[in-house]
Amino acid sequence: MKSLNRLQPVGLLALRVVLGIIFFAHGYPKLAHLGSGMQGFFVQHGLPGYFVYISGVLEVFGSLLLVLGLFTRPAALLLAIEMGVAIWKVHSAKGYLAVHEYEFPLTLAMACFALATIGAGTLSLDSPLFERGRNSKRG
Repeated sequence: MKSLNRLQPVGLLALRVVLGIIFFAHGYPKLAHLGSGMQGFFVQHGLPGYFVYISGVLEVFGSLLLVLGLFTRPAALLLAIEMGVAIWKVHSAKGYLAVHEYEFPLTLAMACFALATIGAGTLSLDSPLFERGRNSKRG
């Protein structure tokens, strides 16, 4: 199993890219189709209507940051928090034992939380910008 350790940078890159695609696909319509009732959906679930803008910007730009591996930890943490709010306000209406109602946002939240705690890996822009000092201290 130690040979799989060499694939960790590729695994983290794949995780970042897939999360980026998913968040972009969900965030872009919130910004591009604002007249289609998205604000009403947010209000219906007890959130201010302007949260659609916050959510859309966070998902679109957060997804781009994840794919690039730039400021990955804060971007991933914000996306994890957003998914936590989505579970709380939207997906848990049938109770927390109805996991099938919120398994997708829960998976996204935990994948983002993992990235926030682990980091982007060596195949990222974070690595040369922020990890240089850490690598030399291990040395």
